[in-house]
Amino acid sequence: MRAIWRGAVSFGLVSIGVRVYSATEEKDIRFHQVHRTDGGRIRYKRVCSIDGEEVSYDDIAKGYDIGGGEMVILTDSDFADLPLSTSHAIDVLEFVPAEQVDPILYNKAYFLEPDGAAAKPYVLLRDALTDSERVAIVKVALRQREQLATLRVREGVLLLNTMLWPDEIRRPDFGFLDEDIKVRPPELAMASSLIDSMAGEFEPDIFTDDYRAALQEVIDAKVEGREVVQPEEVEEAPAAAVDLMAALRASVDRARAARGEEPAGAGAGQPTPISSAKSAKAAAKAAKKATGAKKAAKKTAEKSTGAKKADGDKKAATKSGTAKKAAPKKAPRKSA
Repeated sequence: MRAIWRGAVSFGLVSIGVRVYSATEEKDIRFHQVHRTDGGRIRYKRVCSIDGEEVSYDDIAKGYDIGGGEMVILTDSDFADLPLSTSHAIDVLEFVPAEQVDPILYNKAYFLEPDGAAAKPYVLLRDALTDSERVAIVKVALRQREQLATLRVREGVLLLNTMLWPDEIRRPDFGFLDEDIKVRPPELAMASSLIDSMAGEFEPDIFTDDYRAALQEVIDAKVEGREVVQPEEVEEAPAAAVDLMAALRASVDRARAARGEEPAGAGAGQPTPISSAKSAKAAAKAAKKATGAKKAAKKTAEKSTGAKKADGDKKAATKSGTAKKAAPKKAPRKSA
């Protein structure tokens, strides 16, 4: 590694000489822009928009557009006169709990190496940070720009994390934040169950950049003059529309199956709060319907019984009248 900066960590009255190295590197596969027909590199010229002449680096300055077609031009001497107290120092401002620093503020990471005879105070600061379980908030000037940063310990080395300034963080302004969206307790419980079923310990080494590996394979094949046989992609049928609860339950089952656990749905017999409520509602409806049917049958039966009874009474009355009518009249008694 090559040091990109050299200075000192100012820790109270203690000064610790350090060299700064980039702690990360991008592994993207880089390409050049070339002419498609002959592979020639595409070059760009720095041309002035006013006179159309090509401009050398020595004649290039920085300009600030103030609007209306006016430009303020700043030269290297203008920047040199700026009061950067941290131009060659990493000033420790305070020590804070690491969890109080929002990760969104982090920008770039750098390793610090003790410079010369600074190994002992370097190790002293490193061990003190480890024991305190805190990070140092510092100011540092890198590439002529003053930045806020943290200083913490990683694998026995002091790590400098530059940070964005608070006013460089955008505020989210989305319409749904003003909406009153309600999440039902059963849905929240199922989502929590999904999180639990997918919980684990973070091991970054198990994750790989599959796209980069595939792209490198294509490049290697081109170099060797062979073709890359791409596996046929199986087109998955679009999933049928399901409600949120069903999707969550299916996700939990898949996560558990991936871990070799018995899916919660093995009990497709195990009802969810929503399905239980639906079943109860259906049962109540069926019971109500059955009760109504019984009442209707009873009413019909009573009506039928009443009709039969009335018919029987009518017949009995008719029979009785006929009998009375058929009975012979008594002969009048003769007088002596």
